[in-house]
Amino acid sequence: MTNNLRRSTRRALIGTAIATIVASFGSTAALAQQKEPVKIGLVSSQSGTYTQQGAEVIRGVQFAIEQANAAGGVDGRKIEVSMADDEGTPDAGRRVAEKLARDGYNLLIGAIPSSVSLAIAQNLQRWDAAYFIVASKSNKLTGDSCKPRSIRTSHSDAMDIAMIQEWAKTFPEKHFAILAADYVWGRDSGEAFTKAVTGQGKDVVLQLYPPVGTKDFAPYIAQLKASNAQAIWVAEIGRDMIAFVKQAQEFGLITQKRLIGHALIMNFVIDATGNALAGVQGNTSYSADIDTPENKKFVAAWRAKFHRVPTDNEAQAYNGAEVIFQGVIKAKSVKPAEVTAALRGATLDTIYGNVNLRAADNQLLLPNYVARVKPVDGVLAPVVEQRYPPSITPPASPDCKM
Repeated sequence: MTNNLRRSTRRALIGTAIATIVASFGSTAALAQQKEPVKIGLVSSQSGTYTQQGAEVIRGVQFAIEQANAAGGVDGRKIEVSMADDEGTPDAGRRVAEKLARDGYNLLIGAIPSSVSLAIAQNLQRWDAAYFIVASKSNKLTGDSCKPRSIRTSHSDAMDIAMIQEWAKTFPEKHFAILAADYVWGRDSGEAFTKAVTGQGKDVVLQLYPPVGTKDFAPYIAQLKASNAQAIWVAEIGRDMIAFVKQAQEFGLITQKRLIGHALIMNFVIDATGNALAGVQGNTSYSADIDTPENKKFVAAWRAKFHRVPTDNEAQAYNGAEVIFQGVIKAKSVKPAEVTAALRGATLDTIYGNVNLRAADNQLLLPNYVARVKPVDGVLAPVVEQRYPPSITPPASPDCKM
């Protein structure tokens, strides 16, 4: 064989090898592009009682999706989202969630009230969907109404109540009053608080349960002021909480008696009531000063975009979306049943740290917090003063059968 022929043959072999490698890379890229996208159905309140909270949840989920897509997606998959308004009611929530699921957006997330979450969770098998609970607290969701395809990534009532029982040991007052919403969550909160303080030899001298939708709290405030209560346990909801806090400030209740409460110092309430809650203590599901690597990264990225720290609802929604993404990665699938199965019992890296998703009831076991309203970046926000570990979480309910 001549030198020219050898060189020609070598060039041909090299060219063939390069073409094979290029073709291989091309087919790999094409395969990645062909991966089924992650399709999120974002169901939250864009109207009704929970509009403000719904807007925060939507913003938190969208931010998580934008971040993930900017980094190349999840497991090589693009994330798509479709939104719908649950109007804060079970009927509307069930209707729009079903449409999203049947349109293929069957990884559902986002409702605020437990009534909507319960309506969605009961239909997941029929819709071939999964649901990630980021704000609803009812124990039924991880109790007698638990479902294999329903996962709660936020705190339950049982988790809050366990923390309240510990927190109440630190209260210096002897006499308390309760003002709570007249529905299951409010009454459960009032009952748990009563049990906690009476177990310490203290007393509850007055219990008031205004109907949901109350606008005039003046008669209740008059009774609270006239009582010998030294502190008031407040467990109201949405717009009712805002109305109460504003009127409590207007009528001098806040300067006369200490307010403490359950969901009292949520960001949307603080933002809507001026400086009325400055210095007030309450439980909080999240604060920007939570000291974990993932939370520090999240807060820095959020600040860079919005020039403020995230709210509690925004952070919980972001956390829920991140759990979905980890489920997709673990399952190597976007099928709802496979995603939820991959998450059950897993340890997940979250803004709260490394936490476990309890297999018995699909509850994410989170630390819980007491915070005080203080200035942060020039605005009032909850700042953590006490942290309670996930170990105080009660065992899974025996009523949960999955």
